[in-house]
Amino acid sequence: MEGRMVQRRPLLIRNATLVLKDAYLSDGALLARDGVIQAVGTMDSIGVPEDAEVWDAGGRYLGPGLIDIHIHAGGGRFFYQDPAFAAAHVLRHGVTSVLPTLYYDLTLEGYLAAIDRINAAMDDGSAPNIRGYYMEGPYTNPRYGACARDNRWAAKIRRSEYMPLLEKVGTRARVWVIAPEREGIDGFVDDAKKASPEAIFSVGHSEADAETVERMMQRGLRLATHHTNAVGNPPKYGGCHRPGIEDAVYANDEIYAELIVDSMGIHVAPYMLRLIAQRLKRRDRIILISDATAFSGSGSLEGMGADLSFDDQGALAGSRLTLDTACGNMIRHTACSVADAFRYASENPARLLGWSDRGEIAIGKAADLVCVDDRFRVQGVFLGGKEVQIDRRHEEV
Repeated sequence: MEGRMVQRRPLLIRNATLVLKDAYLSDGALLARDGVIQAVGTMDSIGVPEDAEVWDAGGRYLGPGLIDIHIHAGGGRFFYQDPAFAAAHVLRHGVTSVLPTLYYDLTLEGYLAAIDRINAAMDDGSAPNIRGYYMEGPYTNPRYGACARDNRWAAKIRRSEYMPLLEKVGTRARVWVIAPEREGIDGFVDDAKKASPEAIFSVGHSEADAETVERMMQRGLRLATHHTNAVGNPPKYGGCHRPGIEDAVYANDEIYAELIVDSMGIHVAPYMLRLIAQRLKRRDRIILISDATAFSGSGSLEGMGADLSFDDQGALAGSRLTLDTACGNMIRHTACSVADAFRYASENPARLLGWSDRGEIAIGKAADLVCVDDRFRVQGVFLGGKEVQIDRRHEEV
């Protein structure tokens, strides 16, 4: 297991409300040894090993560590600039598995240098919660998304230009975001699948029609990048609706929908969040993301929420969220349960990526855990059964 810290003493977490796959367990206890959950139950059923480190949850919720699959920065620094710092920042917010996101504003040389820097942090153990890459590009539709004028990949898709990128990122690429309507995208997808057979594809920054999205599902498309954001509608006659990306996402249960849930409901309006969660995708196909960036621009929406981010052109450019805050926002906007928030931010992304060793509290799963209150404010974090110090008094938003 990459970056896993081996624990010398077992860990016993007591007095917790355990968030299990389909239930809460009050007066719960969890025993972990060598980074793996060994026992789950009540205190009476588990007992306290003599050499255990004991952590009291104070009756609060204990759930699986959060998984942020789409995030560019942490604590005001981009992952490609300072991966260890960014990874440590999100870890203190309960994100025990993270996929740094590389964006289409990087040149080929920028991509390669970023991968070298992040790979080094993964390999030397300084960023133990990084588990691969979310590649937001390079081949999206240049008409959509932040930093549009900085898109370095708007020209014709050429195999000679993208093969060095595929060879560099290799099997650590977990997600590739594509615009299915781009000419030549099929060849890129086929080569990307060969380079990383377990990677999945996501539709984003696109104006594809529903039929084109569904055709790409045959090649492994299973995700909608920041759903309802940075997409366009296919050409239509007058006021007649033509099915587009959102329609394909709602029509196909195989497609998961990423949601950026900011405090003011700017990325996705609370009404739409409720509609998606309660009617359109339901709880098993929603993935909460932060899409956090470190852009320093200002925009017309400034003042409507401290968790918004803007590029230097004033366009909405991701967020300043951490995933725990996004979970709290989802609870507030939709009245979903704490268990549902854990499902959206841990179980569902783990299932999408095929990570069967995490995403829920169960015997044999990774002892990556987070303790939260009923507003999803983090009270404790454990990575591989080892407690993480979470003092955040001096952190940036």
